[in-house]
Amino acid sequence: MERFRFYGSGLPGVKLDELRGKLIVVEGTDGVGRSTQVALLRQWLEQRGHAVFDTGLTRSALAGKGIKRAKEGNILNLLTFTLFYATDFADQLENQIIPALRAGFIVLTDRYIYSQIARAVVRGADEAWVRDIFGVAVVPTAIYYLKADLDHLIPRVAFTRGFDYWESGMDMRLGRDMFESFCRYQTRMLEIFDRMSSFYGFNEVDANGMVEEVFEKLQRRVRELLNHKNTAAAK
Repeated sequence: MERFRFYGSGLPGVKLDELRGKLIVVEGTDGVGRSTQVALLRQWLEQRGHAVFDTGLTRSALAGKGIKRAKEGNILNLLTFTLFYATDFADQLENQIIPALRAGFIVLTDRYIYSQIARAVVRGADEAWVRDIFGVAVVPTAIYYLKADLDHLIPRVAFTRGFDYWESGMDMRLGRDMFESFCRYQTRMLEIFDRMSSFYGFNEVDANGMVEEVFEKLQRRVRELLNHKNTAAAK
């Protein structure tokens, strides 16, 4: 069985050799369809008999609600933004993700530290500093990066939930309106994700197609992952 490791110093007191599950990350920029794919993936895995736990950003008991309230005021600066999300992540890691992995669950997470690093770096943070903050993170079993170009992202956002202040980078004053700012902000985010892809070993999944087409590709990758792990465990 492949053993887990931390990216950096990790969480004190955690025995990684006790973790028996799998940590699967679905990453990608805003509007790419991560949440939909995670929901479909969970349903499919549970139908195959797997115990699944899913999570995502701002879901910790400690900081999740506080982040959402702070974002409503549109007043978060870079340092507060980064540390608030790091607190949310660390709380989830310690109290949700690691216990689920210890119990042998497949943990699906809608975004992980990579979105947080990209968001901080695009706002001017030193990348090495942000990586160090998130060094508590467990290295995932697999990272699936849903990659779509801007021409596909724009209509998905515009005709569903609409443009969001933070997802458009309005705090960075990139454009005259939310649409212009969204285009510039997401272009920068895509550039950072592309740069991070090789560094962190992303498995890129073309997300330009319909939901069903993207899920078929993701499903195939996860099936290969599980079959490989099961074969290795049987040897």
